[in-house]
Amino acid sequence: MRSIRPSSTARRGGRARRGTSPVLASVALASALALTATACGSGGTDVSADASASAAAEDGKLTIPDDIRDRLKEHGIDIDKWKNGAWKNWDKDDWLREAQDFVNPIIEDLWDPDRMRDAEEPDQGVVESDISGDQGVTDPTPQPVRAAAVPPSYHANAPTAGKVLFDSPEGTMVCSATVVQDPANPGKSNMVWTAGHCVHAGKKGGWYRNIAFVPSYNDSGKSAQELESATKEEIAPHGVWWGDWVQTSDQWIEQGGATGGDGASYDFAVLHVTPEKGGDGKSLEETVGSALPVDFGAPAVSEIEKMTAIGYPAAPPYDGQSLYRCADKPGRLSISTSDPTMYRIGCSMTAGSSGGGWIAAGADGKPALVSNTSIGPVTSGWLAGPRLGDEAKGVYDAVSEKFAGR
Repeated sequence: MRSIRPSSTARRGGRARRGTSPVLASVALASALALTATACGSGGTDVSADASASAAAEDGKLTIPDDIRDRLKEHGIDIDKWKNGAWKNWDKDDWLREAQDFVNPIIEDLWDPDRMRDAEEPDQGVVESDISGDQGVTDPTPQPVRAAAVPPSYHANAPTAGKVLFDSPEGTMVCSATVVQDPANPGKSNMVWTAGHCVHAGKKGGWYRNIAFVPSYNDSGKSAQELESATKEEIAPHGVWWGDWVQTSDQWIEQGGATGGDGASYDFAVLHVTPEKGGDGKSLEETVGSALPVDFGAPAVSEIEKMTAIGYPAAPPYDGQSLYRCADKPGRLSISTSDPTMYRIGCSMTAGSSGGGWIAAGADGKPALVSNTSIGPVTSGWLAGPRLGDEAKGVYDAVSEKFAGR
């Protein structure tokens, strides 16, 4: 069985720390300082803070405010070196790991059409016996459900879906994600739901870099061959949105692993994003025209008639360029008797669908996000996702409250 990680197999979460509140037990990540690198005509690069960093003009050049530059330096980051390739240094001693260490400077045009198209899924294989768990709460393996292609345009048929792009020590990677509502900014959300393993490597690593969200990736459903000559606007019709704040669970950071299902029950994350080039003042929700509510009621499988998982599977037989979905009645999967039981559905989607939203009828009967793709078997056939309870709500609320009124 594989973990459906970044375009591959999934990740997981971990056990809550005793004596901590859901908000504290869910990691609050420090802001990703939004800094923009713009290419000069000479081939060099000038760096400028985005509008939120209130860049100052000096002799016609935009410069990074000293306080922003100093905050980066606290993490050992020289922005000039970072934008020129220092971010590729994955030395363990320099790989930021703790919640408060997260930084994600925008490097303008880093995510060009080639990098977006060629991002891959890491190989996260796990064997079936690793996840058998407590048979008392693990239902029989579901029958495979063949994923159905979402008809283009994706913006019309699945407006909240998109891709998460990021860099890891293994290379350029992808996951799937969903635009969700922000209770502190109704109708103007900049929040995106994905898997914890799509932003942080778990117990043996740290924060991934250059994390960005592309809503309605390849909206017109072009083939991989057609995308080779596609423009950035065709691949990312609503632009590239960089994570300026990220949060995942303490459990994922402490226990998450690439294989075996470690931390899968807490494998969720929330990004707050900002447009790469400043945008037109509209929020992500206003830009795509929709955002899903999140249901933290973690309903029992007997209460759910059907769950629909959506994502961009990238491992064979898929190529990561098209959006798919599976619908099935969920069953239960237990990884460990000490962790919450997960939802499981039959689905042929592979790595790359990690982090994609699971949608079902919420408490009011309307569609709501109830889980996200986390793990699946190496041979495909089913997917499992965490039940969203207090820990997940703590992550979500903390990100929303951070940006209340902004």
